[in-house]
Formats: sequence, structure tokens, C-alpha cells
Amino acid sequence: MRKLSRWIPIIAGAVAGAIVALVIANGSSSTRTVTTTVTQSGGTAVTPTSFSSGKGMSVNQIYRAASPGVVDIVVTQNGQGQGLFGGGGLTKGEGAGVVYNRGGDILTDEHVVAGATSVKVNLQDGKQYTAKVLGTDASDDVGVIHIDAPSSELHPIALADSSTARVGDAVVAIGSPFGLPETTTSGIVSQTGRSITAPNDYTIPNAIQTDAAINPGNSGGPLLDASGRVLGLNDQIETNNQTAGGEGSSSGVGFAIPSDTVKRIAEGIINGHPVKHPYLGVGLNPSPTGGAQIGTIRADTPATAAGLRQGDVITAIDGTTVTDTDQLIARLDNYAPGDTVTLRVRRQGQTMQVKVTLGARPAQAQNGG
Repeated sequence: MRKLSRWIPIIAGAVAGAIVALVIANGSSSTRTVTTTVTQSGGTAVTPTSFSSGKGMSVNQIYRAASPGVVDIVVTQNGQGQGLFGGGGLTKGEGAGVVYNRGGDILTDEHVVAGATSVKVNLQDGKQYTAKVLGTDASDDVGVIHIDAPSSELHPIALADSSTARVGDAVVAIGSPFGLPETTTSGIVSQTGRSITAPNDYTIPNAIQTDAAINPGNSGGPLLDASGRVLGLNDQIETNNQTAGGEGSSSGVGFAIPSDTVKRIAEGIINGHPVKHPYLGVGLNPSPTGGAQIGTIRADTPATAAGLRQGDVITAIDGTTVTDTDQLIARLDNYAPGDTVTLRVRRQGQTMQVKVTLGARPAQAQNGG
């Protein structure tokens, strides 16, 4: 079980109202909070030795190459319980984004623009544009917005292959923490293959963990590799620290949506074919003997139709071994609704093969779905 902690989507905001706390029912005791007061804090980042290893650019070189392609995003919501902010009155939030192409498409996190009534994009040269939300995917916390700007003002940043990320790799984050655009911090990849909770309570697999300082306002900004490519979009922090205004702050444990996931979702949105996620219909628990144990089964789902039972332990999918719940979730995400998969299941000491035709994921998870 994960220890008690706070999971915070890192968008800074100011709202007429109080602190909003959203409890994620995912089988753990984690709480995701969004706070309402913008504060400022200081600090200096030490350049990791990996940047001077000769295998990549310096932090300054990465910033100069990539920062023209990082935008500041200011969002207004109507405060009627949409997005991550609840209550009435005017709501404003601030995050970041990455220029994806010279056509004006920009990548960001879904929770940055969820429920937005207006979206403004500030470019590095000071020019501001009104953006249109092309589409979002709450299951992976990825959004695409569009601005009508001359191609000469748009500076796309290439995406890295996030599957090649390794622990200890140097990274740089650029964003608008606490309302300070173009803030740059550096660190390393602390771990790969992490699972974090999406805005609709499903699990996002393969997140990249980093110790680069990211804070509220970094949401949607890039986590860059040592070549200046986008390794992921900064998304959440895990912290027990709060500012004087009650807003969560960096404890050196941050998470980014991997670029491979971002690209897949973004391409679908841009081409008018949003990704549809597969659905099994079970709640999973860790198994002490390996695999993913079924803790709960939703009624009228692919799992019930296939005859899966509570307590079953899934140890492989289509012949590929899965050692834990995170691995199963990540492997299932490679399939589409309507696909039929074969699960190797351990039940009361017996091993069996169970064929399941996957469904389409509901918009909101039920107790972690």
C-alpha cells in the first residue's frame, strides 16, 4: 500500500472560494488537492553532474533551444464545479504547454483546460492568442489546444522516445510555477514505469518520476531530456509540504505523462479520432505471489461476461507475463475496445486461460475502475 500522501495536479489558480480537495477512490489513501492561493517561493537548483558528462547539452543550452516552444496558458472557468475547481464565482488557473507543430497545435494537460470558458496562450515573445480546445483525454490527462498564429512565431519541440528513459538520465523542466513563466529547473529521472491517478480516477501507467522541482503552474509544461526533446508533460507532484497559502509545493517527487502516450493521444485528437480506452471492469490489488489480483468486479462488464471472479490472480495477457497491477494496466492500454485477449489466471491453485472481449471505458472510474 502506498503511504498516506497528497497527489497534486500542478496547475496554479486563483478562485473566489476556499481550498478544493478531491478524494481519489483508487484503493489507496491518497488525496489529490487543488489549492487556490498563488504564492511565491525561492530556491536554487544545482546542475546535475550528468549534464557535464558530454552526453547532452547544458541546462542553459536546453533552455535556449526549447523555451521558445514553451507557452504560458491562462484559463478562465465559470466556477460551477467544472474541471478541478469547484464552487461559484470566477475561477482562473495557470499552466504551461508545448508547441507541437507549426499549424498552431499545442500540447498540455487535460486538467489545465478542463471546463474552460476561455483559454489564453502567451508566447515567449510576449504575444497573446486566444486558444480553442481541440480535445482532451481525461484518462491520460492529455489535452490539445489550437491557436491561429503565424508559423514564424511557432517553435515546435521534438518529442523523445519515452520508453528509452533510464533512471539517472538528466532532465529539465520549464513552466509557470506560481505564476512565474519560463521558470527552468533541472534534475534526473528518478524512476520510470510509475502509475498515477488521472482526473477521472483511472490509472495512468508508465509515468516518469523526477526530482526536478515542479510546482503548481508547471502542469502541461515539458520535461526535457538532455537533447532538449520532450520526454513527457509535467503533471503531478507527491508532497506533504504546503505553502503559507495552503498550496502544495515540491518535495522532489514529481511525475510526467510519458511522451509516447502524449503523442498517441494528441495525434488521435488532431486527426479527429480520439483514443478510446479498453475496459475490463475490475478493481485490482497487489498479489504477494506476483501478478494482479482481482479485488472487485463491476456488474455487467467484460470481466463478468468472461467469468472472472473476485480473488482471481491475472499473471499474463496474450502470453506475456505480468508481475504486478501496474504492468497489467500498462499492457491492457495497448489494446482497443472490441479486442479479444487471453488472460492467464490463477484461481485456488489452478491455472486457466480466460478469453475476454474488452469493452469501452466509461467516462468516470468507479472506485478506481
